[in-house]
Formats: sequence, structure tokens, C-alpha cells
Amino acid sequence: MDKQLKDKVAVVTGASRGIGREIALGLAELGAHVIAVARTQGGLEEIDDEIRKAGGTATLVPLDLKDFAGIDRLGAAIFERWKKLDILVGNAGILGKLSPLGHIDPKVWDDVMAINVTANWRLIRSLDPLLRQSEAGRAIFVTSGLAHRCWAYWGAYSVSKAALEALVKTYAAELQSTRATANLFSPGATATRMRAQAMPGEDPATLPHAREVARSMLAMAHPGFSDNGTTHKYSADGLYKVA
Repeated sequence: MDKQLKDKVAVVTGASRGIGREIALGLAELGAHVIAVARTQGGLEEIDDEIRKAGGTATLVPLDLKDFAGIDRLGAAIFERWKKLDILVGNAGILGKLSPLGHIDPKVWDDVMAINVTANWRLIRSLDPLLRQSEAGRAIFVTSGLAHRCWAYWGAYSVSKAALEALVKTYAAELQSTRATANLFSPGATATRMRAQAMPGEDPATLPHAREVARSMLAMAHPGFSDNGTTHKYSADGLYKVA
């Protein structure tokens, strides 16, 4: 495989399963050194094995993204070792619970906002100087069509994704005169654990596999991808811009 991302350094959050696992593997196959971030050591060791089999390299970072000081330490460690960051994939997210707004437990609401919004802001805060040091820093954050559709009972998740989109577009505007960019990727319905949690009666065989969806995102990590502040969505025909 052509090592289009040779010598690039990439951070992927939620890298132990689903779309995060597949994008981490895809980046490694293209030659990037992947800093894989996830809560579970076991899941990280499994993706590390896969990356090594593919001839790639990885650094494993067991980290709960609600540990905001840990995110700060991550940025400091990357600076100490590499002095820059080329790719950030803010993939980690949680669903919370499907419930009427008035019935959502405050802790559930706080957890969804912490992981889906605040952790991504903390990643930007910690890693933005490193992305600016890259010849072509690329930040990609995973959103959802529910940021706009706002279905009943999906309040916490929908609100968090709407806030994430505002965050990323604001960040993109601040990057306008730099070599770095920030964009959003909307995977759509995908056969993942989160999707099964939300739609327990759905047949996962009718949905695209996480690998197929994640691989379409790889184009957004390439130095030649010049869009900034846009949202791209997966389709069977390939990546396309929706906003």
C-alpha cells in the first residue's frame, strides 16, 4: 500500500473499537504513527496488534476523556517527543440514554456533554499549537445528522453534536490563515456498538461496516485535502460534502 502519510503523527480518540478502530488502522496502513486513545487497555492492545500486523506503529494512551488534565498531559507528551501533530481524529462519543428531556438524569447529561463536547474542546486547547506546527495539520471530528434532525428522546446526544459542530466551525474559522484545517465527518447509520445500543431491533447486516465507513474518512486526513469548516458524509458512492 502507498504510504501517503509516512512520517505523519496522528491522534485518534475512541480508537479501541468501531469507527475509531478502523480509522486508526487505516491511518497506520498509510504510514502514519498512530497515537491511539481509549479507556480500555485491552482494546488498545488489540488494535496495536492489528497495526503491527499491517506493518504500522502506534503509541497506546489509556485515557478517560473526562480526565481533562490527562488531555493536557497528552499534548505536552506529543510536543516533547514529536514537536508537532499532523492529524487529529476526534471520534470518541457516547449516546447517553434515550429519554424525554425532562427525565434525563443530570449525570447522564453531564457525561454526554463532557465526552462529546468538552473533551473535544480540551483536545483543541491542548493540540492546536501542535497542529499549527505541522506542514498540513488536519483535525477531523465525528458528528451526526441528529445534530440537525433532533428526534424526540435523543435530546442529550443531539444537543451535544450540535454544540460540537459549532465548536469545530468556530475553530476552523480561527485556522483560516494557517496551514491547518478543521472539518466534520458524518458517518450516517453504521454497524457499531453505539448504533446497536440505540436501535436494538435493527439488523446490523443491513448497515455499512465500520471499516467501510471509516476508510472514506481517510481522504480528509491527507495533506492535499484543503476544505476547512465543512461537513462531509459517507455514502456507498464515496465521501461527499453536505455543508
